[in-house]
Amino acid sequence: MANARSTSNGSGKVAYSTATAAQNLIEAMEQAIRNMTEEIKKPVDPELTGSGRKAELAALKETALACKDLIIERQKLSELVESLNDNGGISDEADYRGGFAEKFVKK
Repeated sequence: MANARSTSNGSGKVAYSTATAAQNLIEAMEQAIRNMTEEIKKPVDPELTGSGRKAELAALKETALACKDLIIERQKLSELVESLNDNGGISDEADYRGGFAEKFVKK
């Protein structure tokens, strides 16, 4: 991750690195995913009945869905970091919708 390191800009300050920030966010997301997974693993209190049990199950479902979304976003961010490491910067994605052939047609 040579491109992911912060560098000095000559003024004594450390320059901001998008790749480093993204990597730090990935690590935080991984910890959040682990915490959510541990929370989901906890058994529902067998003494809960009725609306209390329903609320507990709804909270577990909400946590599971949030965890799923976080996993998806973590994967996207991981791909961004790989792109940063390969290209040295954030690349623009090619837009091939409705006009790819038109770009190359002889006029």
